[in-house]
Amino acid sequence: MSFADLEPAIALGPLDGRYRKAVAPLADHLSEAALNRNRLKVETEWFIYLADNQVLPGLKPLTDAQREGLRAIVTDFDADGIAEMAEIERQTVHDVKAVEYYIGRRLEPLGLAALKPLVHFACTSEDINNLAYALGVRDAVAQVWEPAARELVDAIETLAERTADVPMLSHTHGQPATPTTLGKEMAVTAHRLHRQLKRITEQEYLGKINGATGTYSAHLTAEPNADWQGISRAVVEGLGLTWNPLTTQIESHDWQSELYADIARFNSILHNFCTDIWSYISIGYFRQIPVEGATGSSTMPHKINPIRFENAEANLELSNAILGSLASTLVTSRWQRDLTDSTSQRNIGVGIGHSLLAIRNVIGGLEKLDVATDVLANDLEGNWEVLGEAIQTVMRAEAIAGVPGMDDPYERLKELTRGHRVDAERMREFVTGLGLTHDAEARLLALTPASYTGLAGELARSLSR
Repeated sequence: MSFADLEPAIALGPLDGRYRKAVAPLADHLSEAALNRNRLKVETEWFIYLADNQVLPGLKPLTDAQREGLRAIVTDFDADGIAEMAEIERQTVHDVKAVEYYIGRRLEPLGLAALKPLVHFACTSEDINNLAYALGVRDAVAQVWEPAARELVDAIETLAERTADVPMLSHTHGQPATPTTLGKEMAVTAHRLHRQLKRITEQEYLGKINGATGTYSAHLTAEPNADWQGISRAVVEGLGLTWNPLTTQIESHDWQSELYADIARFNSILHNFCTDIWSYISIGYFRQIPVEGATGSSTMPHKINPIRFENAEANLELSNAILGSLASTLVTSRWQRDLTDSTSQRNIGVGIGHSLLAIRNVIGGLEKLDVATDVLANDLEGNWEVLGEAIQTVMRAEAIAGVPGMDDPYERLKELTRGHRVDAERMREFVTGLGLTHDAEARLLALTPASYTGLAGELARSLSR
């Protein structure tokens, strides 16, 4: 049996197969069917604007019923419409021409058969495609990707607030370092992701409708008295997009490059978060909550593998590979037009889909984590040498204040702590022998690795202010 011949068709890629449920909402915006629906929207809105504004001699405003009927071509585009469009395209061997013919078939019942030439008037395919893609990407990001990303950031922020005052040993270069709090480290990631989300929400989605090489030549030849730049701007902005006044045959795709770079940067920050969480799990700072009936390992029943974070890592890497390629290639086009963007843009949904899948995995992974406060506390108690920073800094302050005997504080602490484990008794013995002022000595003697967290708790809670 050949799986290639089975109906319904078996998915070749995992986003349309194994992971379909997690990314299915993107099909409403970034699938081929969604692209065609958006093309229908652009074509009908162009038609309506030209007619209602009597841009050409002989045109008159549409009736309310005609206007509603044209827009219903878009809203009624369903499985039957998708099949019909595909059948037309098999004949035209041209996707946008198929859209034109699809609309043309529906004009007679609206009393608009005589205006069939107005469909796709003075347009090149890219006039329709660039606007259709902009609508699809805008809505996919705003209605699907962004809500998921915000849910993720909210989950990390909630974890940060909940653990704002939970002390944790830091690890710089993989070695024990100045303590922090778990919440403060979670807050760093939430803050970073917030910044990227702000950039993404402020993204402009550009569009143009200006003819075969962006010169309005056909438009002016057909009707030299019309303000074609004003018409173009009104239609583009009427679609909720930003008008690009100067292009070749294609809209230059710079906004797409900007957007995909920002999403890729969000992905990279999230990837960093996944590797950190994976590492914290591996040293016991987090415990994973067992899922009843789930198998952690096929041969080792004791294991609970951090699969959601590992899955997320892989999907973020795939997403960035695709989005990175789109960001770098879409900004180039030979002379006034080449077709390299045509195939590339059909993979936008794949790039955003892998990011969405990763986000969903991280959200699920965070829901199954418990903070192991006992492990965190034990690790801090076993690393009193991290207070060396505090002691030598206080000694520096004492030296500046003129307290004698505070020479070479760094070297003295290095001799005590470098490469050595120092317990509480030895550290306090060292402090009392330094000759510090009473207040300075008291502050240091009261200090423990668990209390040496500075403003970490306050910084973690600052996210909510």
